[in-house]
Amino acid sequence: MTLAIHPFPYRRDPLDHFASLRARPGAVLLDSGGPVAPGGHYDILTSDPLDTLEVGTDGKARLASHQGAMSGNLFDVQQRLLERLPLPQLNSSLPFLGGLIGFWSYDLGRRLEPINGTAQAVNELPLARLGLYDWALIQDHEQRESWLVATPERRQQAEAWLELAPAPTADFRLTADFTAKLSAEAYRDRFDAVQRYIRAGDCYQINLAQRFSATFEGDLWHAYQHLRRATPTPFSAFMAWDDKAILSLSPERFLQCFDGIVETRPIKGTRPRGATIEEDKRLAQELSESIKDRAENVMIVDLLRNDLGRVCLPGTVRVPQLCGLESYANVHHLVSIVHGHLAPSLAPLKLLEAAFPGGSITGAPKVRAMQIIDELEPDRRSAYCGSLGYIDRRGRMDTSIAIRTLVADAGRLHIWGGGGLVADSDGDAEYAETLDKIRHLMAALDTSPR
Repeated sequence: MTLAIHPFPYRRDPLDHFASLRARPGAVLLDSGGPVAPGGHYDILTSDPLDTLEVGTDGKARLASHQGAMSGNLFDVQQRLLERLPLPQLNSSLPFLGGLIGFWSYDLGRRLEPINGTAQAVNELPLARLGLYDWALIQDHEQRESWLVATPERRQQAEAWLELAPAPTADFRLTADFTAKLSAEAYRDRFDAVQRYIRAGDCYQINLAQRFSATFEGDLWHAYQHLRRATPTPFSAFMAWDDKAILSLSPERFLQCFDGIVETRPIKGTRPRGATIEEDKRLAQELSESIKDRAENVMIVDLLRNDLGRVCLPGTVRVPQLCGLESYANVHHLVSIVHGHLAPSLAPLKLLEAAFPGGSITGAPKVRAMQIIDELEPDRRSAYCGSLGYIDRRGRMDTSIAIRTLVADAGRLHIWGGGGLVADSDGDAEYAETLDKIRHLMAALDTSPR
């Protein structure tokens, strides 16, 4: 594959570029929220994949170009698709020079671990959907530069697509308010059940979530624009196909792999932003000094150290940041950082398989936590708490934890809010936290034209 890197006009807002591209087959935006969001660096925009892999709800992988299911381990199938691209002969620091982009749902974990619970699917999204892309527009918000990465054949097509006038669309609007699947009382019953499991020694942390749903009309791209204005975040994404879409405004990195160096950034511990400077500082300090929140974070750090230890070189897993305070548009978070060195014999997809789904949204120990979640949450999580991101042909990878994420299917929008429960959690406070994390997203859509 003869790739070349070409300068392209930089735009502060990647939504301007993607508005021209989004009607193309397989269009996807990995949006860093830059330069507004903390840590926003690279945006990746692309479309028209060479092929598309879907893992159906039956657990079988299928290629758009191939009749019938693909055989073998689901992550090995993804690796075989990735290796259809030749290695690019370029020395570049850009994050993506061709590869896979898409999502892996939380429910894919049911194919990796012995869950077998009773939670029911709420939509018809596949367990994973990944495109194989040989071109991309990459925006670097730190350098304020844009680059078109493409083969000579693709370059001409991509430039034409990016210069298209945005197609006219119908304004987005909710046709009914978001309603909760669980009442406050039903959530509290499940909270109490978690406490019983903790006291019995089954687990020491469970991430319990609740789902809200609404009906809508119009264009989900408009909905994403409302959400992005309300809360720009460094691991956002938009992808839509058929009558389905994922709109993610996540602040959390799951796994990054760059030249064999692995990083994960678990978030545990949340407070809302204050209405005044004084209140905001008080809430931030309260979170930083919270023994309960710090303990919750440390539990997940320990779990992730174990997950990374399965595929990283012995002695390389370390924690350069423990319970650091990070502030976003609507919340404060405690964020830790775990590093490791991936074993040279392993590809990043093996790292993803070993650590999937992310421990920050399961609890610990992971498998038992997932079993309890599947027992207590009435519905499966779909893309929520899964991952979105890319795997570059050179062996680079960056993925999110799909929190603050909406899933659309057949005219309905679903959004989840959750939090980690430990032995000294307070039921009322935990219920309020699930709302604090997503109320601004629901409100942003409720202010759309009605």
